[in-house]
Amino acid sequence: MTTVDEHPVTLARPGEAAYEAATRVFNLFAPVAPAAAVTARTVEEIRTAIARARAEGLGVRVHATGHAAATARPMDEALLIRTELDEPVTVDPHRRTARIPAGTRWGAVVAEAARHGLAAPHGSSPTVGAVGYLLGGGLSMYARHTGLAVNSVRAVELVTADGELRRVAADEDSELFWALRAGGGGLGVVTAVEVALFPVAGVVTGAAFWSAAHAAELLPVWRAWTERAPREATTSIRVMNLPKLPEVPEVLSAGPVLCLDGVVVATGADDLETARRQAEDLLAPLRAVAEPLMDTWHEAGPTAVPETHMDPPEPVPVLGDHLLLGEIGDDGVAAFLRATVDRPHSALTVAELRQLGGALAEAPEGSGALGHLDARFAYSGAGVPGFGGTEEEILAHCAEVRAALGPWDTGRTTPTFVASLTQPQGHLTPEAVLAADRVRARVDPDGLFRGDVAPGCSAL
Repeated sequence: MTTVDEHPVTLARPGEAAYEAATRVFNLFAPVAPAAAVTARTVEEIRTAIARARAEGLGVRVHATGHAAATARPMDEALLIRTELDEPVTVDPHRRTARIPAGTRWGAVVAEAARHGLAAPHGSSPTVGAVGYLLGGGLSMYARHTGLAVNSVRAVELVTADGELRRVAADEDSELFWALRAGGGGLGVVTAVEVALFPVAGVVTGAAFWSAAHAAELLPVWRAWTERAPREATTSIRVMNLPKLPEVPEVLSAGPVLCLDGVVVATGADDLETARRQAEDLLAPLRAVAEPLMDTWHEAGPTAVPETHMDPPEPVPVLGDHLLLGEIGDDGVAAFLRATVDRPHSALTVAELRQLGGALAEAPEGSGALGHLDARFAYSGAGVPGFGGTEEEILAHCAEVRAALGPWDTGRTTPTFVASLTQPQGHLTPEAVLAADRVRARVDPDGLFRGDVAPGCSAL
């Protein structure tokens, strides 16, 4: 390792244990290989690391948990800073806000907020880093109730290219605050965010699984329900081909299954009975079609929600694809089924349609670069090489589903769902791209963070 006396930060190089720790990613199919790497646990370490990068002629890249590694540009001429700040999540129950240090996983935020009867707009996995998810847009488990998670961000703390620690908000450099909220990155190293929380008295949440043989009957019922669904309900439906592993119940790995999971939220005690009725309105018609193989829907508190989607807790190799879709109707459902269920073999471990609409369709006043989604469903598909198929088979199946859903493809994406570098982000308008570039030129005139800008988010 190389140490410079005036900079108390040690940059790790390939082959060193600290380098391996700093470059860990969640998607094992997308390893990163920067010229050097460091795990920063304090703001001062971040400032020093930026100075070291300048001194060595390296660009600066940033990640925390590495969940978005598949969309990262090559890092061979960059210093990668892994943010793991040694600070706790702090909740202000009176203001209903949480300050979340960079590197914090959603599980910690959910637990701390729940102590005060509050919830955060978190995603489907407790192991995802909260800061990157929030600033990337964030399609939360409460999304139809709260809107895009990024709209809940109230302030951002970051170290910019000049080494200065800044706090930005609606009334503190509003232009930079706008760009930080899903503008594509490349603005500095975020050290913490302040996010608005919301009250939760309880939820009805869980997952029901049926044999995929019933998918042609079940999926149209769910799609019809989404047309009249209450905002309190956010759901997704998945065709799953689960591997035979000890942690997977045998009844679910015996063949392809259809899974319906989601959350119906009650913000106050008086809303609990309504939430129960809303969940029953969703589930009863589906249960009447066929008895589920397994059904975990139940009444619970907000700490149960991060486990609902059953995302893998440990790193895995994944290849996938993503589209935002308009109103698919029964024709779109049929096309989805032909491409995922009605075939002799599936290379995809999961093919999902996530319900949008509700608050997701509305951009609140003062929103950032991305404030809403003009779509009805989010499609995402993923395969694990070696389980359902080879790399080539997974990519071919992704292309087949994309073609099948082509008539309903909006041409847009939501940032945290984009699955590869070859599929650029499609969430910004041309005007927003230019506006974000102007902010980057102001706060990073030398382009130190240029490589950290998401594909499709810059005209440069």
